[in-house]
Amino acid sequence: MKVLVVGGGAREHALGWKLLADDPKLELISAPGNPGLAEIGRVEAIAPTDIAALAALARREEVAFTIVGPEGPLDAGLVDHFRTSGLAVFGPSKAAARIETSKRFAKELMLAAGVPTASARTFTTVAAANAEAERLGAPVVIKASGLAAGKGVIVATSISEARDAIASMLEGNVFGEAGHEVLVEEFMSGEEISVFALTDGTHVLPMIAAQDHKRIGEGDTGLNTGGMGAYAPVSIETDAIAAQAVEQVFLPTLKALRAAGSTFTGLLYAGLMLTRDGPKVVEFNCRFGDPETETILPLMASGLIEPMRAIANGDSIAGAAPISWRKGAAVTTVVAAEGYPGAVRAGDVITLPPEEHDVIVFHAGTKRNAAGELVTAGGRVLAVTALADTLASAQKLSAAHAARVHFAGRQYRRDIGWRELARQFDGA
Repeated sequence: MKVLVVGGGAREHALGWKLLADDPKLELISAPGNPGLAEIGRVEAIAPTDIAALAALARREEVAFTIVGPEGPLDAGLVDHFRTSGLAVFGPSKAAARIETSKRFAKELMLAAGVPTASARTFTTVAAANAEAERLGAPVVIKASGLAAGKGVIVATSISEARDAIASMLEGNVFGEAGHEVLVEEFMSGEEISVFALTDGTHVLPMIAAQDHKRIGEGDTGLNTGGMGAYAPVSIETDAIAAQAVEQVFLPTLKALRAAGSTFTGLLYAGLMLTRDGPKVVEFNCRFGDPETETILPLMASGLIEPMRAIANGDSIAGAAPISWRKGAAVTTVVAAEGYPGAVRAGDVITLPPEEHDVIVFHAGTKRNAAGELVTAGGRVLAVTALADTLASAQKLSAAHAARVHFAGRQYRRDIGWRELARQFDGA
């Protein structure tokens, strides 16, 4: 069987790794892929948004189904084109992907469906947005409505900071078109977790929660990033909270999308804030998250291929067995380039340490130069995932392996999972 994975980051590397772990005979093709994916399958130099070329590749190779990794091609209508062409594909339509690509659409859908979330209003002018921020008071959340690579959310701790954020988006064009419309949102207090669910549009197969670390600095300080690491499982995701996520978040959201004529199939990702009033949605993503995917999939004991293939073919997963999980914990440490999350330099030669048992290195921003050397090619360069019996051991193993990765200016956090470890220490 052949499977095509669209994308070239650590998330796609992790998806390919998991599919091959499920079926070592699988023929994996990725486009455009990366050097890590090239080691486990074939890569094709096709951009993720070159939809016609990707469809031609899928048809020529007679792939069983295609998996779309990043949000860009989903927003560009890749799934719609594939389905019209009779090609099996895992992911939502362009209309359904609005659950991520338009924060305004997502917020209005949630509020209308009674899905627990923060109140928010949408603005296109600075004066009106500033007035709303002042009405809510600080802290207040300012969000770019469109896609901003995970960086379009600013938690303003003062009205002055809120004004700066609003101006930077609406007048400063800091997030381009994505920030030409902003949400001014009520601040929610609590701890955030990431919960994924495979869905055929009606039924869900939820996965265990992970917790992402967005800030660049240890102790969750500094600028927001696309994610500096993640860990799983998360003890604050109790059975009751997991059930609430399904019954109060995923199912009513899917029902509302069906009612809107935008049935969602693929992977729905809910960022949940665990507040005193229960879990509330911070935002939705329409695809696997990064770096949470690199953390969750290595813990998955049951297979991923069959439910994904069923969904890609438009079949129901109503009778599918719940996902089973390995014991222990996983920690992913992202190794980033100097300057990230700002401007970064590319082309620095990477030296990887020898392979280690229970450590998987997923490639994110890497490529081969003309001499065949592995070099940096992005802000987040590698994702180092370690598995162990305990979170403390997994964190130590992941950070130690990340420390042995060498390239000029590399940076990483050594404290991924620190909140969970603090909880464990307090409960000891």
